[in-house]
Amino acid sequence: MKETRVAVLGACGWMGKVHSMAYQNIPFLFGSDNGTAEIAWLVDGDPKGLAKAAAIIPAARSSTDWRDALADPSVDLVDICLPDQLHYEVAKAALLAGKHVYCEKPLTNTAPEARELADLAKARGRITRVGHAFPRNPIHDVAKSIIDGGEIGEIKMFKASQHVDVLGDPNAPFMWRADGKLAPTGIVGDTGSHVFSFMERLVGRVSELIADCRVVTAKRPVVSGFNYGKGAELTGNEPMAEVTNPDAANLICHFENGAMGLIDFSRVATGRKFLQTYEIYGTKGSLVYNYDEVNRLRFYSSADRLGRQGYREIDVGPENANYAAFLPIPNFALGYNESKMIEVAEVVRSIATGEAMWPTFENGHHIVQIVDACLESSKLRQWVQIR
Repeated sequence: MKETRVAVLGACGWMGKVHSMAYQNIPFLFGSDNGTAEIAWLVDGDPKGLAKAAAIIPAARSSTDWRDALADPSVDLVDICLPDQLHYEVAKAALLAGKHVYCEKPLTNTAPEARELADLAKARGRITRVGHAFPRNPIHDVAKSIIDGGEIGEIKMFKASQHVDVLGDPNAPFMWRADGKLAPTGIVGDTGSHVFSFMERLVGRVSELIADCRVVTAKRPVVSGFNYGKGAELTGNEPMAEVTNPDAANLICHFENGAMGLIDFSRVATGRKFLQTYEIYGTKGSLVYNYDEVNRLRFYSSADRLGRQGYREIDVGPENANYAAFLPIPNFALGYNESKMIEVAEVVRSIATGEAMWPTFENGHHIVQIVDACLESSKLRQWVQIR
Protein backbone atom coordinates (compact mmCIF):
# COMPACT_ATOMS: atom_id res chain seq x y z
CA MET A 1 0.00 0.00 0.00
CA LYS A 2 1.03 3.62 -0.56
CA GLU A 3 3.20 5.10 2.15
CA THR A 4 1.61 8.08 3.92
CA ARG A 5 3.83 11.15 3.99
CA VAL A 6 3.32 13.00 7.28
CA ALA A 7 4.07 16.51 8.49
CA VAL A 8 4.38 16.55 12.29
CA LEU A 9 3.62 20.05 13.60
CA GLY A 10 4.85 20.70 17.13
CA ALA A 11 7.45 17.98 16.65
CA CYS A 12 9.60 18.87 19.66
CA GLY A 13 6.88 18.78 22.32
CA TRP A 14 5.65 15.80 24.31
CA MET A 15 2.94 14.82 21.82
CA GLY A 16 5.08 15.49 18.77
CA LYS A 17 7.73 13.11 20.06
CA VAL A 18 5.15 10.44 20.90
CA HIS A 19 3.58 10.68 17.44
CA SER A 20 6.95 10.65 15.66
CA MET A 21 8.01 7.53 17.54
CA ALA A 22 4.69 5.83 16.72
CA TYR A 23 4.90 6.40 12.96
CA GLN A 24 8.32 4.78 12.84
CA ASN A 25 7.15 1.74 14.81
CA ILE A 26 4.11 0.84 12.67
CA PRO A 27 5.89 -1.84 10.56
CA PHE A 28 7.39 -3.51 13.63
CA LEU A 29 4.13 -3.68 15.57
CA PHE A 30 1.32 -3.79 13.02
CA GLY A 31 3.01 -4.84 9.79
CA SER A 32 2.68 -3.08 6.45
CA ASP A 33 -0.59 -4.48 5.07
CA ASN A 34 -2.63 -1.55 6.39
CA GLY A 35 -0.19 1.13 5.34
CA THR A 36 3.04 2.67 6.56
CA ALA A 37 4.18 6.23 7.13
CA GLU A 38 7.18 8.40 6.40
CA ILE A 39 7.78 11.58 8.38
CA ALA A 40 8.33 14.12 5.62
CA TRP A 41 8.30 17.33 7.68
CA LEU A 42 9.19 18.29 11.25
CA VAL A 43 7.83 21.69 12.30
CA ASP A 44 8.41 23.45 15.60
CA GLY A 45 9.01 26.94 16.93
CA ASP A 46 12.09 25.81 18.85
CA PRO A 47 15.07 25.90 16.44
CA LYS A 48 17.41 24.03 18.80
CA GLY A 49 14.88 21.29 19.46
CA LEU A 50 14.10 21.11 15.77
CA ALA A 51 17.78 20.59 14.93
CA LYS A 52 17.91 17.65 17.38
CA ALA A 53 14.74 16.12 15.92
CA ALA A 54 16.04 16.54 12.38
CA ALA A 55 19.22 14.71 13.32
CA ILE A 56 17.11 11.74 14.47
CA ILE A 57 14.95 11.79 11.31
CA PRO A 58 17.40 13.13 8.71
CA ALA A 59 15.17 12.39 5.70
CA ALA A 60 12.55 14.86 6.95
CA ARG A 61 12.54 18.49 5.96
CA SER A 62 12.22 20.98 8.82
CA SER A 63 10.81 24.45 9.40
CA THR A 64 9.65 26.79 12.15
CA ASP A 65 6.60 27.73 10.02
CA TRP A 66 3.79 25.18 9.61
CA ARG A 67 2.75 26.82 6.33
CA ASP A 68 5.88 25.45 4.66
CA ALA A 69 4.76 21.87 5.28
CA LEU A 70 1.20 22.53 4.07
CA ALA A 71 2.56 23.97 0.84
CA ASP A 72 4.34 20.70 0.00
CA PRO A 73 2.07 18.78 -2.44
CA SER A 74 3.69 15.47 -1.47
CA VAL A 75 2.38 15.69 2.13
CA ASP A 76 -0.65 13.43 2.65
CA LEU A 77 -1.30 13.90 6.37
CA VAL A 78 -0.93 16.94 8.62
CA ASP A 79 -0.45 15.91 12.26
CA ILE A 80 -1.24 18.82 14.62
CA CYS A 81 0.49 18.72 18.01
CA LEU A 82 0.43 22.49 18.49
CA PRO A 83 -1.01 24.56 21.37
CA ASP A 84 -4.80 24.61 21.51
CA GLN A 85 -5.35 28.07 20.05
CA LEU A 86 -3.75 27.02 16.74
CA HIS A 87 -5.78 23.86 16.13
CA TYR A 88 -8.67 25.44 14.22
CA GLU A 89 -6.56 27.70 12.02
CA VAL A 90 -4.05 25.01 11.07
CA ALA A 91 -6.63 22.22 10.61
CA LYS A 92 -8.74 24.42 8.34
CA ALA A 93 -5.72 25.43 6.27
CA ALA A 94 -4.67 21.77 5.97
CA LEU A 95 -8.12 20.66 4.79
CA LEU A 96 -8.26 23.49 2.28
CA ALA A 97 -4.85 22.35 1.03
CA GLY A 98 -6.32 18.89 0.40
CA LYS A 99 -4.58 17.13 3.30
CA HIS A 100 -5.89 14.51 5.68
CA VAL A 101 -5.76 15.86 9.25
CA TYR A 102 -4.94 14.29 12.60
CA CYS A 103 -5.33 16.81 15.42
CA GLU A 104 -4.62 16.50 19.12
CA LYS A 105 -7.42 17.29 21.52
CA PRO A 106 -9.19 19.58 22.10
CA LEU A 107 -10.08 19.72 18.42
CA THR A 108 -10.99 23.42 18.59
CA ASN A 109 -11.78 26.09 21.16
CA THR A 110 -15.48 26.27 20.24
CA ALA A 111 -18.15 23.95 18.88
CA PRO A 112 -18.91 26.16 15.83
CA GLU A 113 -15.25 25.89 14.81
CA ALA A 114 -15.37 22.10 15.21
CA ARG A 115 -18.62 21.94 13.19
CA GLU A 116 -17.00 23.94 10.40
CA LEU A 117 -13.99 21.60 10.28
CA ALA A 118 -16.16 18.46 10.29
CA ASP A 119 -18.28 19.82 7.44
CA LEU A 120 -15.22 20.92 5.47
CA ALA A 121 -13.58 17.49 5.86
CA LYS A 122 -16.77 15.81 4.61
CA ALA A 123 -17.02 18.14 1.64
CA ARG A 124 -13.37 17.56 0.74
CA GLY A 125 -13.52 13.79 1.32
CA ARG A 126 -10.62 13.88 3.77
CA ILE A 127 -9.81 11.45 6.57
CA THR A 128 -9.82 13.10 10.01
CA ARG A 129 -8.91 11.97 13.49
CA VAL A 130 -8.88 13.61 16.94
CA GLY A 131 -6.18 12.52 19.40
CA HIS A 132 -8.30 10.90 22.10
CA ALA A 133 -5.99 7.98 22.78
CA PHE A 134 -7.16 6.78 26.19
CA PRO A 135 -10.23 4.91 24.82
CA ARG A 136 -7.91 3.09 22.39
CA ASN A 137 -6.41 1.14 25.27
CA PRO A 138 -7.62 -2.37 24.31
CA ILE A 139 -9.40 -2.88 27.64
CA HIS A 140 -11.98 -0.33 26.52
CA ASP A 141 -12.67 -2.47 23.46
CA VAL A 142 -13.72 -5.10 25.99
CA ALA A 143 -15.96 -2.60 27.76
CA LYS A 144 -17.60 -1.55 24.48
CA SER A 145 -18.14 -5.16 23.46
CA ILE A 146 -19.87 -5.90 26.78
CA ILE A 147 -22.06 -2.80 26.46
CA ASP A 148 -22.93 -3.35 22.79
CA GLY A 149 -23.71 -7.00 23.52
CA GLY A 150 -26.32 -5.97 26.09
CA GLU A 151 -24.51 -7.72 28.94
CA ILE A 152 -25.06 -4.86 31.40
CA GLY A 153 -28.47 -3.99 29.97
CA GLU A 154 -29.68 -0.43 29.56
CA ILE A 155 -27.18 2.10 30.90
CA LYS A 156 -28.62 4.21 33.69
CA MET A 157 -25.65 5.96 35.28
CA PHE A 158 -22.08 6.99 34.40
CA LYS A 159 -19.53 8.26 36.91
CA ALA A 160 -16.01 9.36 36.07
CA SER A 161 -13.02 11.27 37.41
CA GLN A 162 -9.68 12.42 36.04
CA HIS A 163 -7.23 14.37 38.19
CA VAL A 164 -3.58 15.41 38.27
CA ASP A 165 -1.72 17.58 40.76
CA VAL A 166 0.70 19.44 38.47
CA LEU A 167 -0.78 22.73 39.72
CA GLY A 168 -1.90 21.50 43.12
CA ASP A 169 0.71 23.59 44.92
CA PRO A 170 -0.34 27.28 44.85
CA ASN A 171 3.34 28.10 44.26
CA ALA A 172 3.68 25.79 41.25
CA PRO A 173 4.81 28.02 38.38
CA PHE A 174 2.59 29.32 35.64
CA MET A 175 2.48 27.21 32.46
CA TRP A 176 0.97 27.74 29.01
CA ARG A 177 -1.93 25.42 29.84
CA ALA A 178 -3.12 28.02 32.41
CA ASP A 179 -3.12 30.82 29.82
CA GLY A 180 -6.59 31.54 28.48
CA LYS A 181 -5.12 32.88 25.24
CA LEU A 182 -3.06 29.76 24.48
CA ALA A 183 -5.56 27.29 25.97
CA PRO A 184 -8.97 29.04 26.10
CA THR A 185 -10.88 26.08 27.56
CA GLY A 186 -8.39 25.28 30.32
CA ILE A 187 -8.83 22.03 32.20
CA VAL A 188 -12.22 21.48 30.54
CA GLY A 189 -10.70 21.02 27.10
CA ASP A 190 -7.42 19.61 28.37
CA THR A 191 -8.54 16.91 30.83
CA GLY A 192 -12.32 17.03 30.67
CA SER A 193 -12.24 16.16 26.98
CA HIS A 194 -10.56 12.86 27.88
CA VAL A 195 -13.50 11.94 30.10
CA PHE A 196 -15.93 13.18 27.46
CA SER A 197 -14.29 10.87 24.91
CA PHE A 198 -15.12 7.87 27.11
CA MET A 199 -18.69 9.13 27.41
CA GLU A 200 -19.05 9.58 23.66
CA ARG A 201 -17.48 6.18 22.90
CA LEU A 202 -19.12 4.00 25.56
CA VAL A 203 -22.38 5.65 26.64
CA GLY A 204 -23.59 7.99 23.89
CA ARG A 205 -24.36 11.62 23.24
CA VAL A 206 -24.96 14.09 26.06
CA SER A 207 -28.20 16.06 25.81
CA GLU A 208 -27.83 18.55 28.69
CA LEU A 209 -25.58 19.38 31.63
CA ILE A 210 -24.89 21.74 34.49
CA ALA A 211 -21.29 22.50 35.43
CA ASP A 212 -19.18 24.41 37.92
CA CYS A 213 -15.78 25.40 36.48
CA ARG A 214 -13.35 27.20 38.77
CA VAL A 215 -9.97 28.91 38.87
CA VAL A 216 -8.59 27.51 42.13
CA THR A 217 -5.36 29.54 42.28
CA ALA A 218 -5.72 33.00 40.76
CA LYS A 219 -2.03 33.86 40.24
CA ARG A 220 1.16 31.88 39.85
CA PRO A 221 4.89 32.73 39.71
CA VAL A 222 6.48 32.85 36.27
CA VAL A 223 9.52 30.62 35.75
CA SER A 224 10.91 30.32 32.24
CA GLY A 225 10.49 26.90 30.62
CA PHE A 226 8.25 25.34 33.29
CA ASN A 227 6.05 22.55 31.95
CA TYR A 228 5.15 18.91 32.59
CA GLY A 229 8.20 16.98 33.72
CA LYS A 230 10.28 20.08 34.45
CA GLY A 231 11.01 21.28 37.96
CA ALA A 232 11.59 24.83 39.09
CA GLU A 233 13.23 26.53 42.08
CA LEU A 234 11.66 29.76 43.26
CA THR A 235 13.62 32.73 44.54
CA GLY A 236 10.56 34.57 45.82
CA ASN A 237 11.12 37.44 43.41
CA GLU A 238 9.31 35.95 40.39
CA PRO A 239 6.73 38.03 38.55
CA MET A 240 3.17 36.72 38.87
CA ALA A 241 0.82 35.75 36.05
CA GLU A 242 -2.95 35.53 36.27
CA VAL A 243 -4.52 32.11 35.62
CA THR A 244 -7.14 32.83 32.98
CA ASN A 245 -8.82 29.46 32.42
CA PRO A 246 -10.40 26.85 34.75
CA ASP A 247 -8.34 24.63 37.06
CA ALA A 248 -11.17 22.26 38.01
CA ALA A 249 -14.74 21.32 37.17
CA ASN A 250 -17.67 19.30 38.47
CA LEU A 251 -20.67 18.48 36.31
CA ILE A 252 -23.94 16.60 36.18
CA CYS A 253 -25.26 15.53 32.80
CA HIS A 254 -28.04 13.64 31.05
CA PHE A 255 -27.47 11.44 28.00
CA GLU A 256 -29.81 11.14 25.04
CA ASN A 257 -30.44 7.49 25.99
CA GLY A 258 -31.77 8.56 29.40
CA ALA A 259 -28.67 7.81 31.46
CA MET A 260 -27.38 10.32 33.98
CA GLY A 261 -23.76 11.26 34.60
CA LEU A 262 -21.61 12.63 37.41
CA ILE A 263 -18.10 13.80 36.43
CA ASP A 264 -15.21 15.68 38.05
CA PHE A 265 -11.71 16.56 36.87
CA SER A 266 -8.87 18.93 37.75
CA ARG A 267 -5.17 19.78 37.60
CA VAL A 268 -5.04 20.75 41.29
CA ALA A 269 -5.76 17.46 43.13
CA THR A 270 -2.74 17.40 45.42
CA GLY A 271 -1.19 13.93 45.59
CA ARG A 272 -3.00 12.59 42.52
CA LYS A 273 -0.22 12.13 39.98
CA PHE A 274 -2.72 10.66 37.53
CA LEU A 275 -6.18 9.46 38.47
CA GLN A 276 -8.59 8.19 35.80
CA THR A 277 -11.66 6.14 36.63
CA TYR A 278 -15.11 5.38 35.29
CA GLU A 279 -18.14 3.41 36.49
CA ILE A 280 -20.98 2.41 34.17
CA TYR A 281 -24.16 1.05 35.75
CA GLY A 282 -26.84 -0.74 33.75
CA THR A 283 -30.03 -2.68 34.41
CA LYS A 284 -28.25 -6.06 34.16
CA GLY A 285 -24.76 -5.30 35.40
CA SER A 286 -21.97 -2.78 35.62
CA LEU A 287 -18.37 -1.98 34.64
CA VAL A 288 -15.64 -0.34 36.71
CA TYR A 289 -12.28 0.88 35.41
CA ASN A 290 -9.26 2.39 37.18
CA TYR A 291 -6.14 3.50 35.28
CA ASP A 292 -3.98 2.21 38.14
CA GLU A 293 -4.84 -1.23 36.73
CA VAL A 294 -4.48 0.00 33.20
CA ASN A 295 -5.48 -3.15 31.27
CA ARG A 296 -8.06 -4.49 33.73
CA LEU A 297 -11.84 -4.10 33.80
CA ARG A 298 -14.22 -5.12 36.58
CA PHE A 299 -17.50 -6.60 35.39
CA TYR A 300 -20.60 -7.35 37.46
CA SER A 301 -23.43 -9.41 36.00
CA SER A 302 -26.84 -9.88 37.59
CA ALA A 303 -27.08 -13.10 35.58
CA ASP A 304 -24.67 -14.81 37.98
CA ARG A 305 -26.52 -17.09 40.36
CA LEU A 306 -27.36 -16.04 43.90
CA GLY A 307 -24.39 -16.40 46.20
CA ARG A 308 -21.90 -16.05 43.34
CA GLN A 309 -22.60 -12.46 42.36
CA GLY A 310 -19.72 -10.00 42.54
CA TYR A 311 -17.24 -8.13 40.41
CA ARG A 312 -14.94 -10.30 38.31
CA GLU A 313 -11.61 -9.04 36.97
CA ILE A 314 -11.05 -9.15 33.21
CA ASP A 315 -7.50 -8.65 31.93
CA VAL A 316 -7.30 -7.87 28.22
CA GLY A 317 -4.84 -10.06 26.33
CA PRO A 318 -3.72 -11.20 22.90
CA GLU A 319 -7.26 -12.12 21.86
CA ASN A 320 -7.39 -8.39 21.07
CA ALA A 321 -5.34 -7.74 17.93
CA ASN A 322 -4.05 -4.38 19.12
CA TYR A 323 -2.87 -5.89 22.40
CA ALA A 324 -1.30 -8.82 20.55
CA ALA A 325 0.75 -6.39 18.46
CA PHE A 326 2.75 -5.67 21.61
CA LEU A 327 2.50 -8.68 23.93
CA PRO A 328 1.69 -12.42 23.71
CA ILE A 329 0.20 -12.82 27.22
CA PRO A 330 -2.33 -10.76 29.20
CA ASN A 331 -1.75 -8.33 32.09
CA PHE A 332 1.70 -7.13 31.07
CA ALA A 333 0.32 -3.57 30.98
CA LEU A 334 0.10 -1.46 27.86
CA GLY A 335 0.42 2.20 28.81
CA TYR A 336 -0.17 5.61 27.28
CA ASN A 337 2.49 5.43 24.57
CA GLU A 338 1.13 2.10 23.37
CA SER A 339 -2.39 3.53 23.16
CA LYS A 340 -0.95 6.37 21.08
CA MET A 341 0.80 3.87 18.80
CA ILE A 342 -2.53 2.10 18.26
CA GLU A 343 -4.14 5.45 17.47
CA VAL A 344 -1.41 6.52 15.04
CA ALA A 345 -1.52 3.15 13.26
CA GLU A 346 -5.29 3.53 12.88
CA VAL A 347 -4.84 6.99 11.35
CA VAL A 348 -2.46 5.58 8.74
CA ARG A 349 -4.79 2.62 8.15
CA SER A 350 -7.71 5.00 7.57
CA ILE A 351 -5.75 6.90 4.94
CA ALA A 352 -4.57 3.69 3.25
CA THR A 353 -8.03 2.10 3.14
CA GLY A 354 -10.32 5.14 3.04
CA GLU A 355 -12.16 3.81 6.12
CA ALA A 356 -12.75 6.47 8.77
CA MET A 357 -12.24 5.34 12.37
CA TRP A 358 -13.46 6.79 15.68
CA PRO A 359 -13.01 9.56 16.71
CA THR A 360 -13.31 11.61 13.53
CA PHE A 361 -13.85 15.37 13.49
CA GLU A 362 -17.59 14.60 13.60
CA ASN A 363 -17.11 12.82 16.94
CA GLY A 364 -14.73 15.57 18.00
CA HIS A 365 -17.45 18.14 17.35
CA HIS A 366 -19.74 16.49 19.90
CA ILE A 367 -16.93 16.37 22.48
CA VAL A 368 -16.23 20.09 21.93
CA GLN A 369 -19.97 20.73 22.32
CA ILE A 370 -19.70 19.27 25.83
CA VAL A 371 -16.71 21.50 26.58
CA ASP A 372 -18.63 24.56 25.34
CA ALA A 373 -21.68 23.62 27.40
CA CYS A 374 -19.60 23.24 30.57
CA LEU A 375 -18.10 26.71 30.21
CA GLU A 376 -21.46 28.27 29.31
CA SER A 377 -23.28 26.52 32.15
CA SER A 378 -20.69 27.62 34.69
CA LYS A 379 -20.91 31.20 33.47
CA LEU A 380 -24.72 31.26 33.50
CA ARG A 381 -25.06 29.07 36.63
CA GLN A 382 -27.75 26.95 34.93
CA TRP A 383 -28.47 23.82 32.86
CA VAL A 384 -27.43 24.02 29.21
CA GLN A 385 -28.84 21.86 26.42
CA ILE A 386 -26.68 20.34 23.67
CA ARG A 387 -28.14 19.99 20.17
